[in-house]
Amino acid sequence: MQGTPKRPRRAPTPEERKQCPERSRRLLMEAARDVFSEKGFAGARVQDIADRAGLNKQLIAYYFGGKEGLYQELTREWLAREATFNDPAVPFEELIIRYLREAFDDPRAIRLAVWRGLTGEAAPDEHPEDLSDMRRRQAAGELADDLDPAAVLLMCYAVVSAPATMPHAVRQIFGIEPDSPEFQERWEEQLRRIVRHLAA
Repeated sequence: MQGTPKRPRRAPTPEERKQCPERSRRLLMEAARDVFSEKGFAGARVQDIADRAGLNKQLIAYYFGGKEGLYQELTREWLAREATFNDPAVPFEELIIRYLREAFDDPRAIRLAVWRGLTGEAAPDEHPEDLSDMRRRQAAGELADDLDPAAVLLMCYAVVSAPATMPHAVRQIFGIEPDSPEFQERWEEQLRRIVRHLAA
């Protein structure tokens, strides 16, 4: 017995496009954040994103030009968000804690970045990291003279991202959930101590 044939998916009507376009964009971006962080760019399907948003998948092409455009829009949104708290004027310890709290509040950006690293997906406008601020901080005594600023920055990436990327390790080592207030307070306090030990 043959199953009921699937009806072809229709393009969004002009009325659908007019109904709260900003809300539709936000729903699609939120759904994409979920799906990309779970499956990476290559593994994410446009239909999965649309289904999670509860919208017609043709709206992804209409608003973003397709899956790649949606992915790039998420990256641009993160860079804009990062610019609001990445302040060169704040002490290094406080800057790292800001990144940690961002990761605690929403670990999806960290997971998306890890997928990009594991699969070799290039970020939009990817370029070498600017280490000038790290070197300035080292000259000011925030980092010891015998430390490599590049190595310190990579280490900070690792400790900030570890709870989001290795939740199983948190459970095995600490015996508590990585999203519990108990762990997050303990991790932040220990990270502050570690960063202070990096100073000259």
